[in-house]
Amino acid sequence: MPLQDAVMNKIKDAMRAKDTVALISLRAIKSAILLAQTSGSDTIMSEEEEIKLVQRLVKQRQDSAAIYKEQGREDLAAPELEEAAVIAQFLPEQLSEEAVKEVVFSIIASTGAAGMGDMGKVMGMASKALAGKADGKTISAAVKALLTS
Repeated sequence: MPLQDAVMNKIKDAMRAKDTVALISLRAIKSAILLAQTSGSDTIMSEEEEIKLVQRLVKQRQDSAAIYKEQGREDLAAPELEEAAVIAQFLPEQLSEEAVKEVVFSIIASTGAAGMGDMGKVMGMASKALAGKADGKTISAAVKALLTS
């Protein structure tokens, strides 16, 4: 089922349940999908583009929550984290750090990367291999750890 259809079904459920946090989050996804469809030449988004869009929305909310926490505004951080949790439901299951390290290790072994100079090459391949399954921060940390050891 395309992301847009899944979101529309969840919006209906949230309306019936009168869940305002879910409704706000789902409408944000719907809005981002419509914006992406009207801004590009393609009217249908690929699954990879949908995952990137949802990841971006989750990251935006997590970053906002982190900023609010730094400023001591827990009252503003909590709704952002709740929205991020609702939006994250549409992402594929995220891999653990150990699973990410295993994938990165196999990429390093196959490319023969030896040091930090090869980080860009490894990051590019790892990002493609782990698209939607892990965030860039986790991938980057794994690549750095394995290339420096």
